[in-house]
Amino acid sequence: MSDDLVFKALADPTRRRLLDRLFAGGGRTLSELESDVDMTRFGVMKHLRLLEEAGLITTRRRGREKLHFLNAVPIRLVHDRWIDKYTEPGLAALVHLKHTLENPVTTVQVHRVYIKATPEAIWTAIVDPEWSTRYGYRGVVDYDLRPGGVFKTLAGDHMPGIESTACVVEGEVIESDPPRRLVQTWRPTWLDEPVTRLTYEIAEGDNGVCSLTLTHDVDGAPQTGAQVAGEVENAGGGWPQVLSDLKTLLETGTGLYS
Repeated sequence: MSDDLVFKALADPTRRRLLDRLFAGGGRTLSELESDVDMTRFGVMKHLRLLEEAGLITTRRRGREKLHFLNAVPIRLVHDRWIDKYTEPGLAALVHLKHTLENPVTTVQVHRVYIKATPEAIWTAIVDPEWSTRYGYRGVVDYDLRPGGVFKTLAGDHMPGIESTACVVEGEVIESDPPRRLVQTWRPTWLDEPVTRLTYEIAEGDNGVCSLTLTHDVDGAPQTGAQVAGEVENAGGGWPQVLSDLKTLLETGTGLYS
């Protein structure tokens, strides 16, 4: 998404308030969001439409209801381009601490990024170990893509202090429909928490641009939720950073941190 659209969307205080509400808890209906602002239903709908056009929120249907989720990927891209290099480490740590203490992690996290690449290329980048070592945390993925098949991520050569053959994430494939949809369980091996449910959905759009939507249900696993949301100090930026890095790699041939 264009930085201009993101900055324009963030310039309005009502839209920022709506994003704050979705950060505090995703999956909110229009009626729930309307109750948080002093504005007509039509006005709230207009603001939500602008946020969706900027890629800052995603939506999904549940029966007759339309649920709204925060999509942090565009904000992460703006952060990496315009903020991170200007930020002093001490100040960043204080801001992070304030943010962590004041904002709980949501149970269902939905992230969407738009990538100028084919569905097949995006799918391969997710499931192929030769690609997984080039973006994000650079672990070595190993998928048995049959339902019930084993999934694991090995540390590889890019995680300091961990044996390259150590399994850092484990899970099981639930549904595999290449190159459109992958559903699996997902559990970091260093956390004593139950498995979570992770879904990748790839949709082809116009002009060679595809959307990649990642939905992570971390119900019952708050530490995992904090980790993948990028809320753990000195532990990376979670899914927003991973997806931003993946987008950059597929579009330019080089990752954000290469």
